[in-house]
Formats: sequence, C-alpha cells, structure tokens
Amino acid sequence: MRRWALACWLGCETAAAYAQETLPEPAAEVAESARTTVRSMAVWLARGVDSWFGDRPFEDGGKVSDGRLSTALMLRQHDNPDLDVRFNARFRLPNVEERLYAFIGRDDERDLITDRPGAFSRQDRLLEDTRDRDFFAGLGRSLTDSIDLRVGVRGGLNLFAQARYRHDWLIGDDDRADFRQTVFWSLEDHLGSTTAFSYEHAFSPVWAARWLNSATITQASKHVEWSTLLGAYRSFGDERLLALESLATGEAGSGIGPSDYGVQVRWEQPIHEDWLIGGVVLGHFWPREDEDSPRERAWGVGVNLKLRF
Repeated sequence: MRRWALACWLGCETAAAYAQETLPEPAAEVAESARTTVRSMAVWLARGVDSWFGDRPFEDGGKVSDGRLSTALMLRQHDNPDLDVRFNARFRLPNVEERLYAFIGRDDERDLITDRPGAFSRQDRLLEDTRDRDFFAGLGRSLTDSIDLRVGVRGGLNLFAQARYRHDWLIGDDDRADFRQTVFWSLEDHLGSTTAFSYEHAFSPVWAARWLNSATITQASKHVEWSTLLGAYRSFGDERLLALESLATGEAGSGIGPSDYGVQVRWEQPIHEDWLIGGVVLGHFWPREDEDSPRERAWGVGVNLKLRF
C-alpha cells in the first residue's frame, strides 16, 4: 500500500509538471459557447421565476450565482462504469425580500436532502450510483449569516425542508474548525439530522491537512450513517491541487464496521481560464456488504469536468 500511494503521488507530481491550462482554440471556443449557453438558460429561468412575484425588472438586483455544471465518469472494479451529470445554481430575485433566494439543480436526492458533505458522495468515492438523480427547486431564506431555512420539491412533487446552521472558528493563524448542523424532513426519511465537523491545519502556505466527519440519523433508519476523511493537500497555485485522502463510511450497529474504506489520490486544475476545472482520481478500496460477506478489494478511477458560470 505504501508503494502504491507513493507511486500515485509521484505520478500526479509528474502530471502537474506537464499540465496545460490553455485549451486548443477550437476546444476553447466550444467551452466558451457551452458556458454562455448554460448561463443564458439559468438567467432565463431565474427571470421567469422572479416574474411570478412581481413586476420589478430582473436587472434591478437579480443575480445568478454559484452556478456549476459537472460531469464525471467513474469506474470501480466489479461495478459498471457510471456517468454522472450534476447541475446547481442559486438565484437572487429582486421581486422577493432581500434575504430570500431560489435554488435549482439536478443532483443525488439523498445527498441533497441530508446535506451530507460532498466529499462523502458516491461520486467522490468512485462508486456506481444506482440511486435516482432528480431535478429539484425551492426557496430559501437567510435568517442570519449562520442560519438559513429551505423548502423545495424534487423529482416532481416530493417535498423536503431543511434548517441549516453553520459556524466556523479561526484558531490562531494556521488552524480552522467548521461545524454544520442540518435538520431536515422528507416523505421517505421523516425527520432527520446531519452533523458535520471539520478541522484544518496549514503546515505552510502550500501544505495543509484536513479531518472531516459526518453523521446522519433519521426516524426511518435504525442506524446512524457515519463518514470520516483524513487528507493531506499540496497547492501548486492557480487552483492546482494535489490531494491524498483516506476515508471510511459505515452504519453504527451494523456489525461489519466500515462498509467501505480506502485511500485515493486526486489532482485538480483549471484547464481553461478559471472556470473550467478538470480532475482525475485514483483509489483503492475495501468494501463489505454484510456480516456474511468477506471484505473485498477494488480499484477505482475517475475523471471529472466542472464548469462554473
């Protein structure tokens, strides 16, 4: 395992040395056109939603922010290849109150409702995702900088609601802690809660480490779903990042310990300006389905592309 991790690390270091941040002109034109089209569609949709609430022009304070269109191709040994497309955006609507916003997208419904950190998604763990990826939309209200409430629908008329609290602490010049608590309700889970806590330490301007933990409990489940991640990160500037992470997930009381754990190395960098981000990930995992099954071994690889608009 040590030789494998070292080889992956050196391989990504070599890739970083030769990585190009500028696309060939034809590819760049396609990327620019795609970004313009996606953003135009998002603005058109935001303008339409805003018109439901009044006659104030959308240009008078209207805004589309945090727009992301991501595509990922993942393959884990013993699973089928999985192509994942996700879309998220946030709208500021001038015809509603200042602290009210709209959100819309297409994502894994389980991750959306429970508000579990993205680092623990099946996509980030290179797992085939047979669950539904639904379109969703809703309204949120920021009560303070730390608290907001959201109500939405996904997959048709399936309602969900969330109350979210977040607080972070700067502990000296090199340490930071972040706490997030989300209480949610849905037809499937009834009432539930996700608690997430992370701690980050900067060893230098380019080296950092992070410890991230998450726990989710619902009325409909007998077990607490937990996840933990420990990672080391090396920045090469200009949003180029090399990461080595160990992670584990499981259910308390299941009798099998972690249902899946492993180690993975990731490389991310802009491939066109600062809004088209590419990444590759390579991992090795030890999953176990139940108490009667032996723990297996599986390799995983993935490539992803994220377009910000």
